[in-house]
Amino acid sequence: MMREYVMVVGSGMMGSGIGAISALAGNKTMLVDVDEAHVKAGIEKVAACIKLREENGLNTQEEAAKAMTLIETSTDLEAAAESAFMVIEAIIEKLDAKQELFAKLDAMLPVEVPICSNTSGLRITDISSKCHHAERTVTTHFWLPAHLVPLVEVVMGDHTELEVAEKVRDELKKWKKSPVLVKRDLPGQLANRIFQAIIREAIAITASGLASAEDVDTAISCGMAMRFPEWGPLKHLDAIGLDLGLSVQETVLPDICAEKHANEYIRGLVVDGNLGVKTGKGFYDWSERSMEQDMKKRDQFIIEAVKITDRLNSDTVLLV
Repeated sequence: MMREYVMVVGSGMMGSGIGAISALAGNKTMLVDVDEAHVKAGIEKVAACIKLREENGLNTQEEAAKAMTLIETSTDLEAAAESAFMVIEAIIEKLDAKQELFAKLDAMLPVEVPICSNTSGLRITDISSKCHHAERTVTTHFWLPAHLVPLVEVVMGDHTELEVAEKVRDELKKWKKSPVLVKRDLPGQLANRIFQAIIREAIAITASGLASAEDVDTAISCGMAMRFPEWGPLKHLDAIGLDLGLSVQETVLPDICAEKHANEYIRGLVVDGNLGVKTGKGFYDWSERSMEQDMKKRDQFIIEAVKITDRLNSDTVLLV
């Protein structure tokens, strides 16, 4: 049997988005889950992801229609594995469950087939610890929402072969993703390490009374985040001059939060039962706000940012 399918195991929020992007890239895609109810719900999510991209001009009507013909579902892991050239796991974020699945896949698949995990926090080294061929395992951390955000972190485990990681990275480029290669299997991978540093200072500022939670978010969203799609912090330092960047660091760093544990402010909110949207209150009072509306605005902003970035990159290619 020819190996011509991308196999996505897990058809939930992340798996369905990954499956949609795979199919839109022209891949035959097999969405696998434990029962028919799960795969039925998954294929409906895939269709919604593809429809959203089509309605917002990220894909054409023809591309969307073709993608839906490329998506198949299965509840038979072993049968689906027979035709897979790449596997992406997107199941529950529990180490033992992932380890069990990886061990099964490792026994089923030829050694040349990469086995990837969409884990956001677990180490691929630990996930693949029961595999005989851990050298072909790698993290592919798609950022939520997977059908919109271009970033995928391709993380090498302690035993991952560089050639495998590069092969997976290059495949994801064909999906019009922006994969980054992370060469060490550390907590937080790459982007989440940066994000947690931002979160740490954002909480510290709010806790100190320097600014409200809303003003902190506004400062990030309407300031640095507006530049980030095309202007990362290291490019910014090169632009302003590393001598100035060094001077600013010497002035600011001594006064910002450098704690190695979670801030007591957020710990206090949790202890008091203020867990965010699910309890109605966290940093914000969600009895007066709509998370659904905020998520729609987030997704629309991402869509427009992707359009602009694609256009800018296309213009750059033409200029070169």
